[in-house]
Amino acid sequence: MTGMSAQPVVPVRPPEQLGLAGMPRQLFACTPSRLTSWVDCPRRYRLTYLDRPRPPAGPPWAHNSFGAGIHNALAGWWRLSRAQRTIDSAGELLAACWSAEGFRDPAHSSAWLARGRALVQRYVAGLDPDREPLGVERTIAARTNRLALSGRVDRLDDRDGELVVVDYKTGRRPLTVDDTRGSMALALYAVAAAATLRRRCVRVELHHLPTGEVHRYEHTDESLQRQVRRAEQIADEAQAATAAFKAQIVDSPAGTPTPVGIADMFAPRPGSQCGWCDMRAHCPEGAAAAPAQVPWAGLGEDKGSETDAAQPGPSGPPDRAQS
Repeated sequence: MTGMSAQPVVPVRPPEQLGLAGMPRQLFACTPSRLTSWVDCPRRYRLTYLDRPRPPAGPPWAHNSFGAGIHNALAGWWRLSRAQRTIDSAGELLAACWSAEGFRDPAHSSAWLARGRALVQRYVAGLDPDREPLGVERTIAARTNRLALSGRVDRLDDRDGELVVVDYKTGRRPLTVDDTRGSMALALYAVAAAATLRRRCVRVELHHLPTGEVHRYEHTDESLQRQVRRAEQIADEAQAATAAFKAQIVDSPAGTPTPVGIADMFAPRPGSQCGWCDMRAHCPEGAAAAPAQVPWAGLGEDKGSETDAAQPGPSGPPDRAQS
């Protein structure tokens, strides 16, 4: 037949939620890392949190093994009895929980274990073993008008009646107070710590083990609320896209192509960072944007120094994800 024109593709819009007048809006359950994942790349967010079965991730990264080992060793050190909290015990704990995943070979793993020992032993040498933290790897939670927020903080201190959120960093990039001030995750941890312990919490710290530096920032109630509003705006976008995605799964027959509107909601944000993405194999745009990195590339062994740990940022892997 002739004279027929193609039908226009109508973008899918998020479904409207029907409810009784006066009913509260459903809160968006999330962690800081989930919110950050949406900002970084909606495609990776969908592959990680929504697709079922979840696509298999890429191989393990050596810089993640390095960072996780140090975090676990420091948490374990505080769980020891007072008499056992020695400099040597910190190194022994790292060796006990060490994972060789992602390293080039056993010799490579052993060399980085030795570097890690030096870092954790130097760090605990500056700690007061008698000053008990309120929690290590502690789960905290809070509710806002839009969020059901939860997370796990590396360490929570009580210093002369003041709550302090402590986050360990193992990346080689030097940090500044701007990293502490601008961190949405740290601000949300402070809000959640205050809600969980029913005490005001405004002070946050980044402890950068490779340099031994501590970067502190004291929030105001206003600056915390700015970060909460930022998180709620991110959550609104992710929640709308999630609702549309789930509606499409329920209403469409198996094998139906993803509607154009939903695909746009989860469009990738390709760039050099795609070489480090765990979902790269499932994203043609990401695979085309950057070559795949070898599992130990994030260690940044340009000079082999103690501080040559993972390089975060656009040209390197992300630092340890906030939980």
